[in-house]
Amino acid sequence: MENERASGDRLPAKRLIVNADDFGFAHGVNEGILLAFQSGVLTSTTIMANGQAFDEAAAIARANPQLGVGVHLAIVGGRPVAPLNKVASLVDRSGLLRRTLSDLILELVRGRMNPWEIEIEFNAQIERVLDAGIVPTHVDTHKHSQIVGPVAKALARSANKFGIKRVRFPFEKISDYWLAGDAARANRRVYMKQFLQASTTAYRARSFKKLAARAGLKTPDRFFGVSLTGLLDSAAMINVVRMIGAGTSELMCHPAVHDDSLERAATRLKSQRQRELDALTDPRVRDAMRENRIELISFRELD
Repeated sequence: MENERASGDRLPAKRLIVNADDFGFAHGVNEGILLAFQSGVLTSTTIMANGQAFDEAAAIARANPQLGVGVHLAIVGGRPVAPLNKVASLVDRSGLLRRTLSDLILELVRGRMNPWEIEIEFNAQIERVLDAGIVPTHVDTHKHSQIVGPVAKALARSANKFGIKRVRFPFEKISDYWLAGDAARANRRVYMKQFLQASTTAYRARSFKKLAARAGLKTPDRFFGVSLTGLLDSAAMINVVRMIGAGTSELMCHPAVHDDSLERAATRLKSQRQRELDALTDPRVRDAMRENRIELISFRELD
């Protein structure tokens, strides 16, 4: 996809990375991400090395080199990539990673999880992506586990080990509550819950920035999408576009084609992902970006 560049008078650059999480999670997710890239405003995605549709996603990535592809590091949900005997503290009795972020935090607080095994698992996931012929543009984490101190430190070490220099900054501003669109207003309880959860982690933003700087990792200046998870429609996306100022912002999204593979998948986001795909391919969203002189980039262009 070609960048949308501003015309006319020179103004401070407003750059936006539109990143789809969960590449490789299911066939419908892979198909939706490809459509959002080819026919919409999507510029970037992060692939799940432990996703059930990883091989298909890797083939799509190789066939579409302009799509920025990072690694969606998963320490929550699914099976580990590393041998079980090397990450025994990360899994339950069924050999699965902890189901939720809350479960992960609780295990860390109780001292039942070895933080060094998190790095072992992250390294194994990055290696699988590299072995598939993909050079990662950046890293982020499934379920935003990088907001947790030990996970953030493991992520930084793994990124440095493999020469990855860009990472998501997963913290929203409290003032961004008013970005709600029609879907968020219709599901106000869900939106408020997600907004409050995002607000409670805001105190970690400064320490994460310092950790990234010490590790030599570059991050976007601003982040959107946590509060709008499952509620991102065209109206909300246009509101985000209008909020973007000078610098580089990231909009996280979860597009997919709502097919049988997605319906069977272990995720609460099903028809919601189809709505996000519809928004990403809505001509009104592209028009709003043009009107607000937004330059679309991937993490590859983040400097």
